[in-house]
Amino acid sequence: MRLFNSLIALVVLTCASFAVTFAQKVVRVSDPDAISPAEVSIAINPKNPDNVVAASFAVGRPPRARYGSYNYASMDGGHTWKTIPVADPAGLTQGDDVVYFGNNGTAYHIHLSFEGIRVARPPRAESGMLVESSADGGLTWAEAVPAINHVNTVIPFEDKPGIVVDNASQSRHKGNVYLAWTRFDIYGSNDPDCHSHIYFTRSTDGGKSFAMPVRISDGAGDCRDSDNTVEGAVPAVAPNGDVYIVWAGPLGLVFKKSTDAGLTFGKEKVISQMPGGWDFPVAGLERANGMPATGVDLSNGPQKGTLYVNWIDARNGDPDVFVMSSKDGGETWSSPVRVNDDPLKNGKEQFFTWMSVDPTDGSVNIVFYDRRDTNGAMTKLVMARSVDGGKTFVNHAIDQPAFKCDDKVFFGDYTGISAYNGRVLPMFMNFDEQKKLVVSVALFHFKPGTQERVE
Repeated sequence: MRLFNSLIALVVLTCASFAVTFAQKVVRVSDPDAISPAEVSIAINPKNPDNVVAASFAVGRPPRARYGSYNYASMDGGHTWKTIPVADPAGLTQGDDVVYFGNNGTAYHIHLSFEGIRVARPPRAESGMLVESSADGGLTWAEAVPAINHVNTVIPFEDKPGIVVDNASQSRHKGNVYLAWTRFDIYGSNDPDCHSHIYFTRSTDGGKSFAMPVRISDGAGDCRDSDNTVEGAVPAVAPNGDVYIVWAGPLGLVFKKSTDAGLTFGKEKVISQMPGGWDFPVAGLERANGMPATGVDLSNGPQKGTLYVNWIDARNGDPDVFVMSSKDGGETWSSPVRVNDDPLKNGKEQFFTWMSVDPTDGSVNIVFYDRRDTNGAMTKLVMARSVDGGKTFVNHAIDQPAFKCDDKVFFGDYTGISAYNGRVLPMFMNFDEQKKLVVSVALFHFKPGTQERVE
């Protein structure tokens, strides 16, 4: 959480005497007057794939010039969007937004809600994470339910949540909502005795209430919100209802598993090193990160049950995107597969990766920022897709013109992507022609199980 640390329907590019019509649409999601929206999440409704919900934070306008959370809803597959501000009756800062759909069409949105961090004896203090649900595709949202909340204190501080709904048809725990996140003893402290841990909770009643949170990390990290902090916990659910969680930290990528719907977890296992750490500098940004995203193939295809982890590290000398997989519930893992297909060790950066495993065709879909053919802070985007169980990836350029990042504008910590039945919707932040930060979405449509585009 670094809130304080720091396009159109069809795009046509005209150069000199010729024009190139892009093959896929990029649509602006955030409103024209939105101020610096960032940290996006997106989900396609499995009950109605034309319905898509998304979320981000943005800077509010006076008299409440604070970071606030916003929902976005589309009823036409992402072509048009409506912005719905998240309720905030207490006037707290919101952020670290994540959305997810259950198979019954219920959308869930989790976000931070806090006041008073990094202030000595603040006049007001609160720290928690709230969850809202929507039964009408994101147009209206129920009153927030606290997954956890500390009143009149910001110690400890709850940060960077991940969410998943058990959508596995064969699971005995269908509909459960699982959350994992980082707890800081004191956010941002340099005290060597200050620690960060991974915590977990669940809801068995459709998000109406959440169980008492429990610590699931065996080890700990520091409180600096950097490489040696345990962070980026993202849960996923297997076809039989097992719960998987992966996060990053001083040990590298750490895996944890529950076989009883999150009541208990086994011993943590380091599944990969992360050379260069999950927190690294890139031109034009305060920093970038390579935190992991986790997903499971819930389709009826040949890779059913395969667990995937997507992250970035610098094992090749510059930040590259990787995926590795497990076919036996995390007991053994494949070798990491390099996702970006630019020349190896070319000194070019990829950053802010996110992954979605299509539950209908099992494809693995990944979005990331890409600088393979740009210089300095100029940035493009790529959507990479695998239809062979993560063994190989085809890189599809996103038709967003290159833009220059500005380190004076907080760019957020992550992007988003959602895939369902061949529809793939990467969501991201970019600077527009007026050098204003906006949220956009690319609309890909593939023949399920293939790399073949559908117009």
